[in-house]
Amino acid sequence: MPEAPNSRVRRRGLTARDIALIGVFAALLAALSVTVAIPVGPVPITLQTLGVMLAPSLLGAKRGSLAVVTFLALVVAGLPLLPGGRGGPVPFVGPTGGYMLGWVLGALTIGLLVHLMLPRYRFWPGLAANIVGGIGVVYLIGVPWSAVALGDELLAAITGVGVFLPGDLAKAVLAAGIATAVHRAYPVPPAGRPVGAV
Repeated sequence: MPEAPNSRVRRRGLTARDIALIGVFAALLAALSVTVAIPVGPVPITLQTLGVMLAPSLLGAKRGSLAVVTFLALVVAGLPLLPGGRGGPVPFVGPTGGYMLGWVLGALTIGLLVHLMLPRYRFWPGLAANIVGGIGVVYLIGVPWSAVALGDELLAAITGVGVFLPGDLAKAVLAAGIATAVHRAYPVPPAGRPVGAV
């Protein structure tokens, strides 16, 4: 019988499957970054946060946050994966830098909250996890960072809350719906190898 996703078996490292899943979700983030980008002031509206919410909802805290870190590492390396074909370290010191760094902590938060509800992922707790991690944590870092980069606290707050919040709430709902369906149809096994396994 397969092991329950939240069983208390200690696990270590990453398997080849884990690495493949991290790569797939890093690629998904890249695709969501360049497919839709609506310029709204200094920070464009994209589908990136959908990927940031979906990765830990399906893969858990470790793999989900590593998928985000992998995507950001590719951006820092210079790959043109951000809206407008941007890449390199420059976007991290601009108004969007705080949001991107917030994705890592947001994904980690979502993954940890999802772990508490497994083996049965449910829509409403999943939505709450997306709102707390994918919106609350990301905005907590992104809005102040944007305010400092722009030199305008009011503009950063209006952009963050007034412009992005409705779309991010819709993405939180969509990510929770997708995660509910996937967990029901094919629960993703936990990351790593059980301690003591060969």
